[in-house]
Amino acid sequence: MNLILFDDHSWKNLLPLTFNKPISELRVGILRIREKWEKTTGLPTSTLAQDYLSEKYPCHLESDNLYINGSLLPDREVYKAIENLKTGQALKKGETLLASRSEKSALNIEDILKIADDYPLNIELIDFPWKIFLLNGQEINADYQLLTQNRQSQTLSATVNVIHPENIFIEEGFEGEYFTINATNGPIYLGADSEIMEGAIIRGPFALCNNSTVKLGAKIYGPTTIGPYSKAGGEINNSILQGYANKGHDGFLGQSVIGEWCNIGADTNTSNLKNNYTNVKLWSYNKNRFTDTGLQFCGLIMGDHSKCGINTMFNTGTVVGVSANIFGTGFPRNFIPSFSWGGATGMSTYLTKKAFETMNLVMGRRNIQLSDTDINIYEHIYDETEKYR
Repeated sequence: MNLILFDDHSWKNLLPLTFNKPISELRVGILRIREKWEKTTGLPTSTLAQDYLSEKYPCHLESDNLYINGSLLPDREVYKAIENLKTGQALKKGETLLASRSEKSALNIEDILKIADDYPLNIELIDFPWKIFLLNGQEINADYQLLTQNRQSQTLSATVNVIHPENIFIEEGFEGEYFTINATNGPIYLGADSEIMEGAIIRGPFALCNNSTVKLGAKIYGPTTIGPYSKAGGEINNSILQGYANKGHDGFLGQSVIGEWCNIGADTNTSNLKNNYTNVKLWSYNKNRFTDTGLQFCGLIMGDHSKCGINTMFNTGTVVGVSANIFGTGFPRNFIPSFSWGGATGMSTYLTKKAFETMNLVMGRRNIQLSDTDINIYEHIYDETEKYR
């Protein structure tokens, strides 16, 4: 079988996190969704993505293709049902196509839904941004099992205060002394070449991915994931840094999703609860208005390459697009379009020439180059989001 992860209507619901990538490239738990399917099936994957993303994320077709919804989180039962599909068969849950096995190169979701069988068991979809932090604890548990089964953990230093060490897995190259780690409420995964500095206090479920650092005295409540090549400091609760992101200083981040290549300025704080305790509304690119999340707790959703200056204050349920630069006093609006520059007193357009200069500087620190393909993608995003600025 040839495994293809496809995007459906959920891709637009997940903006701005998916502006520059397919759904399956999002991290929830320890792994990206794509990595979960590859480890579950033992097969490589390709992606059926938006047209403007297809050069970076090409779709590989063969005579026997198994299409799987990129927002679907794998578990044993749903994978078994998908694996048993024969050519011409499909599975759906309600009006969501889960999987289809086909010889065809095109995927007409509406037509396939008409002949698809209903899947009777519960499933989990990453179909809205808040699902990433809501399901993060469950997925840390699942990924922990995938990554650590039949493997031997490294050991922690005797200076570390450890509670329930049997629920902690340490990859080779981890460093850390004189911190407290508590795996009572869920497993803790410490990735290769990561570090926890002195005085940090961490409660699981928690994932510290490879080459990332928890700073001095940080306070982290699970379920939280710090993606690869990231820095985490201050107070963090039930949040995900997708990767290559920095929140290295004091300040609170709760019930939030921070994209790649983002930087959170010192003493930045996000509100995750409204003063009147009512449900949080988030900006929806799909509906072009604020929509009720049904959640009492929801903080900041920030797209890739966005930054904020010191002492930034984010209101409950703020959505920041791709490559925005926020600074200044007061609360900025709770929807900040991509390629915006400014703060509470007003926003101007962050021109692509300047944005690309910053991207190159930031990525260059990790020896990664902004490619021509990436530039084309961001120029497309710039044009598509002009109406919001």
